[in-house]
Amino acid sequence: MIKQFINKLMGKSPASTLPNLGKRHVVPAKVHGINVDWVDERALNVVRTLQDRGFEAYIVGGAVRDLLLGLKPKDFDVATNATPEQVKAAFRRAFIIGRRFRIVHVVYGRGREHEVIEVSTFRAHLDNTEAEQVKGNERSSKQELANMKHAVDASGRVLRDNVWGPQDQDAARRDFTINAMYYDPETGNVIDYHGGIADAKKKVIRMIGDPATRYREDPVRVIRAVRFAAKLSVLGFKMEAKTAAPLKKAAKLLADVPQSRLFDEMLKLLQTGHALASIQQLKLQGLAKGIYPLLDIVVARSDEQFVTTALNDTDRRVGEGKPVAPSFLLACVLWSDVRETWAHRSVKQPSFPALQDAIDEVFDSRIGDVSGRGKLAADMREIWMMQPRFEKRTGSGPWTLVDQARFRAGFDFMRLRADVGEVDEALSDWWQEFSVASDSEREDLLQQVRLEQQKAQRAPRVHAVRRAPKPEGEDPRFREVEPEGEDGAASPAKKRRRRRRKPTGEAGGTPAAE
Repeated sequence: MIKQFINKLMGKSPASTLPNLGKRHVVPAKVHGINVDWVDERALNVVRTLQDRGFEAYIVGGAVRDLLLGLKPKDFDVATNATPEQVKAAFRRAFIIGRRFRIVHVVYGRGREHEVIEVSTFRAHLDNTEAEQVKGNERSSKQELANMKHAVDASGRVLRDNVWGPQDQDAARRDFTINAMYYDPETGNVIDYHGGIADAKKKVIRMIGDPATRYREDPVRVIRAVRFAAKLSVLGFKMEAKTAAPLKKAAKLLADVPQSRLFDEMLKLLQTGHALASIQQLKLQGLAKGIYPLLDIVVARSDEQFVTTALNDTDRRVGEGKPVAPSFLLACVLWSDVRETWAHRSVKQPSFPALQDAIDEVFDSRIGDVSGRGKLAADMREIWMMQPRFEKRTGSGPWTLVDQARFRAGFDFMRLRADVGEVDEALSDWWQEFSVASDSEREDLLQQVRLEQQKAQRAPRVHAVRRAPKPEGEDPRFREVEPEGEDGAASPAKKRRRRRRKPTGEAGGTPAAE
């Protein structure tokens, strides 16, 4: 009562009771049928290590959903009642990251072969009307947010959520029912509070709680809803009508989300093996424009042959378990801008500096200031700058080009250009052969190119004879009259023999008379 009176004096709304936290259902292995062999050994190690220390620990989120659907997960997350500091202390290589949500990355392996298991602590479900409120965003209110555990901005978007709680409250604050299940690989049980298993069987994507409120708490859920709908559409999943209804209106809230976070979410849409399906979902939900400027360009150009080919190629590589790089796909999407700007600048500049300046102009106008721009820009620039070099197959150029670290990306880009007819397919075939050949075989290939070029230079040039147009109103008196033959027909003109001058020093010393 006292708290309600104070809230009334302060102009705050009355404290709401906790939402429906669902009902705990324990589903045994013989019912859900998860294949434990598909669970990553490193995720199992994280769960066992925390349980051995007396904590609760479960595999959670998308990995559980995929296991239930008979899909082999690519990423594994773990949820526990251990605090981030306690999790960090349990592992040799673990790092606490994030400010909005503090989580722990447990790292296995090194270099490109490393694997990260993300561990989050159960969070309490708090009433956002009672959270501390700031006027600005993450950047403008950075100092103010430093000591806050639960804070929102003026629109209700959660900026800090680091208050720990029990498992049922943690489940209620997750987004979709099919992502809010907990799997204990030690007992084989799945813990389900919100009917996630039932929704998985019905092939429904449903938001936990009021969808409009949940999108307002975190507008990025708009993009996540599209991504899950795209990924699961091949299995027949559809978004629940109530979950889909607020999407278009909620998308306007993304304007307050940091650009770097939107950039990362865009890459998840395009690089998880369902790029074309994600674009179709964006169009279906009326979100083809307005989420993120660069994503708008991707959607607008998705019907162009070169971009469609690149998106298909990305989906194929992900499906085959091959790595994909954002620099390659974005280089494909923005290539038409670079090519047009390059052609325009080449009118007044030499070709090479014109291409460099065109790349700078396109990158500044299309990519902007995002996290990791330095490496992204370097990789995209290298792919684009290689393209004219593929046309030159003489001297030491091919040898140095094929040894560059980014050669494969540049070659794959050129190969896509050949697939759509932008460059000769024979050029793509030659480079493919050259890239895998031995040194002696490479010498033979270069010799073939030299012979072809010499043959082209020796080929006779045929010049067309241009005849002067017949003047209008020609006076017949000055027309050349051809002699007639015996039958009265004009006889063919006599061939005029060309005089040949004898070289100086020959007998007579003067040209011979004909």
